[in-house]
Amino acid sequence: MSYRYHVSKPVLSGRELEYVTDGIQRGWISSLGPHVRQFEEAFASYNQMSSAVACSSGTAALTLALRALGVGPGDEVIVPEFTMIASAWAVTYTGATPVFVDCADDLNIDVTKIEEKITPRTKAIMPVHIYGRRCDMDPIMELAHEYNLRVVEDSAESHGVRPVAHIAAFSLYANKIITSGEGGICVTNDPVLDAQMRHLRGMAFSPDHSFLHRKLGYNFRMTDMQAAVALAQTEQLDTFLAARKEIAARYDEGLAGIEGITVMPPRDVLWMYDVLAEDRESLRAHLAAEGIETRRFFKPMSQQPQYFDPEWPKLNAAKYAASGFYLPTYVGLTAEDQEYIVGKVREFYQKR
Repeated sequence: MSYRYHVSKPVLSGRELEYVTDGIQRGWISSLGPHVRQFEEAFASYNQMSSAVACSSGTAALTLALRALGVGPGDEVIVPEFTMIASAWAVTYTGATPVFVDCADDLNIDVTKIEEKITPRTKAIMPVHIYGRRCDMDPIMELAHEYNLRVVEDSAESHGVRPVAHIAAFSLYANKIITSGEGGICVTNDPVLDAQMRHLRGMAFSPDHSFLHRKLGYNFRMTDMQAAVALAQTEQLDTFLAARKEIAARYDEGLAGIEGITVMPPRDVLWMYDVLAEDRESLRAHLAAEGIETRRFFKPMSQQPQYFDPEWPKLNAAKYAASGFYLPTYVGLTAEDQEYIVGKVREFYQKR
């Protein structure tokens, strides 16, 4: 279907083309090109962290983070019930087991339910800042300290939220706040973890022989062309966040009072503007016919075939997943665009 308003759209209005062209003209297009290091340094600085490790995707970033922390077979990692499945898959890729905790009413992991899921096998906690809402990290870090656990922040949807965990992993997919098309990056203040992630990212080559590999590594490297785009995007991050803040405010005002729509709690940064809707699928069909793309909420982990739990209907996450969706959210969405979108939502409920 052809949409007038897509749910997401990248904005490449900075120095992306200049940086990519520079790399091509110099012949530096692989992961050894200078833009990779420049991007890592810029992103680490923006997040007030000592180092950053760029890689091929957000899922790869989570996997690198867990492997660097020593997570492996026999271990457990606490993961939100309400998240994108890549969070759980990264745990499974290491051979460990994801242990799910239901969401609170802001869709983030319910921090009051984490401790009851900790066992002698628990190695780490992976909070996810859902749709740009910052998790309550203080009690999570306190639990980690008490039980000698590590914390990996899944920050795929929250560029602009300051990391506090041992490692934070970001996605740079095309629909994220900043993008490199495909890509990811981890940030940390621990030089040992930084070195380990770099080692694993590049196939774990041994220093004494190019083709000796003492541990399982990955080809998770980011190309210089991707890094060139990501560097230009990082330079614009504050501008993007300010524009998205205005988009959220306009949706808040426009949707307030529409019977049938529940506006969700505010976000620390806006990735996607999420709402709950009565008769959601009919509303989405109405919006699609009017050229407006929407997207359902994540399907909870316990409803996924790999992690299926017959108790899933009792979860808070299941309740929200049944009625939640998000509206077009991207820099460049004007007040007039949003007036049209909100007007079509209002039109649907007035006709019912």
